[in-house]
Amino acid sequence: MSEVRLTTPSFLVLGIIDKLGEASPYDVKVEAARTATPFRVMPHAQVYAQCDRLLEAGLLSEVRQCGGRNRRLMRLTEQGGDVLRGWLADPAFVPVEAREGGILKLWFGASPHIHAPVQIEEHRRTLGAYEALAGETGTRLSRGQREALEFGIRYERMMVDFWRWTEEREP
Repeated sequence: MSEVRLTTPSFLVLGIIDKLGEASPYDVKVEAARTATPFRVMPHAQVYAQCDRLLEAGLLSEVRQCGGRNRRLMRLTEQGGDVLRGWLADPAFVPVEAREGGILKLWFGASPHIHAPVQIEEHRRTLGAYEALAGETGTRLSRGQREALEFGIRYERMMVDFWRWTEEREP
């Protein structure tokens, strides 16, 4: 077992495996795409890399299914559960890093009249997807999952309002 620096993607993997009970890296990828997208995107390759790192660190255990695809099924170890619970209980503030390319373009002088229509349309599309997800899964979500999805909904509404505001301002 080696010491590993845990990152937000590490905790995303631990949290998903904890919720599912046991999961393959593919299961983690599917569940992350289905549930965590409003606030965290995790590339396919990163899921597999995180699983390997967490296994090596002793935070996950693994069994291989016999036959078929020989899938790897992982569970949290006792140490992994302790680490996840510690992270969940830590109230430390972590500032949001909004990785909005359009905002960076505005900073460097891009025209809101060129970018706003596209941004408004894309944020509306994402908002619609989140609202649909909330309608479909509303009763199956835990309180925390519902609140995280609500964050995504409110964020997208705010971005639509922001881009409308930039578009309506005088040059």
